[in-house]
Order: sequence, then structure tokens, then C-alpha cells
Amino acid sequence: MSLKTTKLLSILSIAAICLVSCKLDSTTKTDPKKYKTWSSYLGGPDRNHYSTLSQITLDNVTQLKVAWSYSAPDSGQMQMNPIVADTILYGVTAALRAVALYAGTGKEIWRFGDSLNLTNSTSRGVAFWAKNDDKRILFTQGPKLFALNAITGMPITSFGENGKIDLRSGLPTSAKNKFVVSNTPGTIYRDLIVMPIRLSEDSGAAPGDIMAFNVITGQLEWSFHTIPYPGEPGNETWENPDSYKSEIVGAANNWAGMALDEKAGILYVPTGSAAPDFYGGDRKGSNLYANTLLALDAQTGKLLWHYQFTHHDLWDRDPPAPPNLLTITRAGKKIPAVAQVTKQGYVFLFNRITGEPLFDIEEIPVPPSSLEGEKTWATQPFPTKPRPFARQSNLLTEKDLSPYAQNKEELLAKFNEADKRIYAPPSLDPVLLLPGYDGAAEWGGAAADPEDGILYVNSNEMGWFLQMDKDTLNTSMAPGEYAYNQYCVVCHQQDRKGNVASGYPSLLNLKSTYNKETVIQTIKKGKGMMTGFPQIEKTEIEALIQFLFEEEVGPMVTENDTKPVKTTYKHRGYKKFLDSNGLPAISPPWGTLHAIGLNSGDYLWSIPFGETLSLKEQGYPQTGSENYGGAIVTENGLLFIGATKDGYFRAFNKTNGKLLWEYKLPAAAFATPAMYEVNGKQYIAIACGGEKLGTEKGNKILAFSLE
Repeated sequence: MSLKTTKLLSILSIAAICLVSCKLDSTTKTDPKKYKTWSSYLGGPDRNHYSTLSQITLDNVTQLKVAWSYSAPDSGQMQMNPIVADTILYGVTAALRAVALYAGTGKEIWRFGDSLNLTNSTSRGVAFWAKNDDKRILFTQGPKLFALNAITGMPITSFGENGKIDLRSGLPTSAKNKFVVSNTPGTIYRDLIVMPIRLSEDSGAAPGDIMAFNVITGQLEWSFHTIPYPGEPGNETWENPDSYKSEIVGAANNWAGMALDEKAGILYVPTGSAAPDFYGGDRKGSNLYANTLLALDAQTGKLLWHYQFTHHDLWDRDPPAPPNLLTITRAGKKIPAVAQVTKQGYVFLFNRITGEPLFDIEEIPVPPSSLEGEKTWATQPFPTKPRPFARQSNLLTEKDLSPYAQNKEELLAKFNEADKRIYAPPSLDPVLLLPGYDGAAEWGGAAADPEDGILYVNSNEMGWFLQMDKDTLNTSMAPGEYAYNQYCVVCHQQDRKGNVASGYPSLLNLKSTYNKETVIQTIKKGKGMMTGFPQIEKTEIEALIQFLFEEEVGPMVTENDTKPVKTTYKHRGYKKFLDSNGLPAISPPWGTLHAIGLNSGDYLWSIPFGETLSLKEQGYPQTGSENYGGAIVTENGLLFIGATKDGYFRAFNKTNGKLLWEYKLPAAAFATPAMYEVNGKQYIAIACGGEKLGTEKGNKILAFSLE
């Protein structure tokens, strides 16, 4: 399939274009009631984080006070964006309990999950569906999708098996024992819920099919193969036409969520990387439909158009958030558009009916790989507008190293050693990845003024190193050490010391902190952003536990019998480019916030976002900080956002980026807030779970209002 084809309509028939285009006028008209509620993830199916509620204004925002506070029964990272329906606020705690609270007081109505085998994970919330008196909350715990009565919190027994289904039931049987969870709420269309799924990122991952289930019965209604089967369009972009059934290749999943044009009946689905992530020798080709924005018929799953953002991804450049559906103006004409922010710091903008790019996109040659068996794609797409909202590694010079670093000579040596070219492929030498693995844009996504064509996006400015090692697994290792090197070494390192600054804890002296059963459950189910390994055999996990608890002795065979298991390449691990004080090694700002006018592609404003408190105390100017979580933007001129490591909740003037108000939260809020109205009073609620980036744990949901 040609790159030109991947840019435009591919298999969209003329009849389908005409049918959908007939709805164009209706998609550009805003329902005045549309943005007054928050009953769907990120404020609505268009994922614009937008509200027309106007009680809180530019003039009185400084008078905001805590209206109520809810203490969850467990603490830790809460990424969830609450939703509100019928004056009830719904959310998910750090240990994946679903909760329902009175939205005006925070008083708990019901809580579901106490009887489940809970583990701290990450969830971005729940989905709400209603038809007459039948009102349901749909949320996930591990691979299970539950349907609960929204009023009582009790499972709806007619859904699936006693109120739940296994998401793996919609995947091929080969995925039965593989890691499958969902961190992001499903998207509701009529009586369907289309589910994002999170999968392993290594060899043997499950395939990332897009699946729609019946909200009433739990039955699978349709699925779309993101790794196409023989005979399906896109299969020819995989050198091995049987990649879809490979025990090595998988993923290309939607984990970040999706957007829906309800009137046109089109679902916009960004997909992630093919697995394994960083070495593609077993998946040569451009790899459709990985790293792609899919426009699907929401009722049938039929592909209408698509665009691939990264060909043959070797950098984990999966789109990190749902796209935004908004209207832009060109030459006085209104155009329904879809905007996708990326980890690279790019914004790709398309006509959401036809798939036509609304700014030119250039295919530019990129460096080839030096790894044996690897074959990088020759070009990658670069939008001509807007310019990137994060710095790019190829533009860095020695002057861009941090002025606050004390070990500048060491940092300079690392900087000069690293390959800084854009899309420099993984190799045995270090590559400086900026924007880093988490982005620029991350799962908080962008907010948007849907009629004015303005996008508001917060960005990380953290450099990471990308480097590969030869995979030297061999049978001379003891069984537990072998299992550790197969499953754990990428994140926790060969010496088991991990990389705490990058978010990967040490596994030394594990027996002094955890019992074996807790560790076994964590290995099988995962924890936080760690993927689980349910496929591990009993003998493997027993050996691994012996190794982790320092009880293992003896190799499997003698050194003379050593036989390499495979010769390939393995990711060396996730390492941030930090100075000796644990701060970013590049110069500030380390977090930024932007307003981008998509009518022209020009920036309206850009500011540093967040503080580095240790430097602020020394009198240094605002540096910005790492940030995870999105903003809310209001029609009457406000932008609210938490997200920063420093733990503040802030309000800005959306017109010029001026800071208007800030409040120190009980724990950092790595989450997107929600805005709603109850009994004539406007509220803003945000989850404060902390834990990420080494911050203190919290368990609060706070709601703010005017007195």
C-alpha cells in the first residue's frame, strides 16, 4: 500500500463519502446544551474538555474554595476523570474500586469492588449509559468489564456472566492467557461500548483488535483487526502476511481512548505501536494499522479512512490521547476537523469526514538501522503546521544543557555521545530521545474550543535515552535468573537496582518489604503502569520468586552445555537524562502549556507550566515541571489544570495564558478535572492521588466552587 494511500481515503467508497458528507452541516452546529454536563470521559464524546458553564468567571475565579472532599479507601495514583450524571459523580480509586458520590456534597452513595481481588493500578474512569430507567456504569478491573446499576452499584446479572465479561473473549483464542486490561473508559455509541485495551509491549503480546460490545448483553458486536488478516486491506504492509497470528508480533492496540462524532456516526481511534516495541526485525514493513488514526463506522466497525503517524515504529511513538473533534474556519468556510496530538509534539489535523490533511504533511527521509535483521522505514511524516509544541532533539546544542546542573562535564560527555537525529533508530549506541518516551503530549490529552478551532495542550520536556543490547539469554542461567532476564530486566536492570528517578523501583531486598504471594500477584496482574505476565508457567514463576528472594542456586546446565536461545536485540531500559540532583539535564522549561490556533496553525501563546520547588526556594525563575493530566477550558475564558509534579491546581486566562489562581492540593493531581452543575451551583472536581514521579501518595477527590 503506498504512502499516498495511507494519507488519504484508501478503501472509502464513493457512496460512503456521499452518505457521510450529507451529515457535514449538522456536525458543524453546536448544541447549546452539549457542553453543560460532564457525563462522558473528558467532558463528551468529542473529548474536548470543554464547558459552557459560566458561574465561575475571570473576575471571581480567585474566590474558589473547597466545597467538599472525599477520602477513598485506598491511596495512590488516580488518573481518573470523574463523570457526573443525574447529580451523581462516578469515579475509580487507586485500587480500582468504582465509587458513586453525591456530586454536591461528596457523600458516598455506593462503592463496588471491595469483594474483588484488588491491586493498585491505573484507571481513567468509567462510562455511563442510559435508556429510559435502565442506567448503567461500565468500568474495568483487570481484563473484566463490569456493568453496574448506576443507582445501586449492583452488577447487572443479564450482562455477560453475572454482570461482567472478559475482554479477551473478543480476541482470538491465542490471547486467552495473555495480558489484557483496560485503563481508559470505553466509548458509548447507541447500545455499543467500544473498548480501549492495554497489552504487553514485548514479544508475544496479544493483537490489538478494536472491539465493540453490546451494552445490554455483553456480546461482541464487531471487531476491527489492527493487524490485518490475509485478504484484508493493509495486510500487504507486513512482510509476513501471517503476522496477525504470530506468537511474536502483536499489539497495535488503542489504549488511550477514542473520540466519537455522534451525528455522523464516525469513531476516531488512535492505535499504538506494534509489539515488540523497539526491535522490528520480526515485523518488517510499514505495519498498518499500528500508530494510525482510524475513522470507523461506529455501528459496524467498517474502515472509512486512516492515516499512519509513524511507519514501522521503533520508538514507542503511539498516539497518547484521544483526538479532539472541532470545527475550523478556512476562507470563511466551516470545516469539521479532527486533531491528534502526539508524543513527538506534533499536531496532525484532518477533515474528519474525508480524511484530507488540513495542513500539508511531508514524508521526509530518516536514518537507516544498523542492527542486524532490522529494516527501518525510509521516511516519516512531518506536518508543516503547526510547528512542534516541544523541543526536538536535533535542534539541541551544548548550550541547551541545564544551567542548574553541578555535573556539567559528565552530562556534556553523555550529550555528545548520543545520536540526536530525529527518528534516529535504536542501536547499540545511545540515542537521545526528545521528546521522550512519555511525550510531549501524554494521556491527559488536549482541550479545545470546539467552534473557535483552538487547541490547548500541556507538554513534557524530558529527555530519555534509547539504547539496545544484544539479547544474550542462554540456558547456562539458573531458571529464575533466566526468567528475570526474559521478563524483568528491561525496567529493573541487570543489577535489580531499577531506576527510581525514571519510575522503576529497585527489587533488591524484596523479601524485607513484600511477601511472596503479593509479588506473585503483581507479576501476574501488573501494577500501576507495569504490565502483567499471566502467561508465565507455574514453574517459571516459582523459579523467578526464588531468584527475587535470593533463594536460587545453580544453573540449569553446565557452562559446557550453553546454547543460545535466540540472537536478537533487547531494549536496555527506560533512563531519563538527569543531572546529579535528579533534575532534567536539559535547560528549562521542563513543562509547557500552549494555545494553538488551528485555523491558521499559529500559536496564540506558550508559557512554562509548573514549578520545580527545590529551585523556586533558591530564587530561580519558573522552570516548568513534568506533568500528566489534561486541562478544562471554558467558553467564558478560563483554563483549569492540575497535572504538575509540584502538586498545584491552577486557573489561567485562556486568551493570554496569564495565571489567575492556584491552590496547593493534598497530593499531586495526575488527572484531568471535571466541571459540572448541581442545584444551580458550578463545581470543579479533581482526583488527587499523587505517587507518580516520586510524589507523596494521596486518596482525595476534591471539588471546588464559589462560596
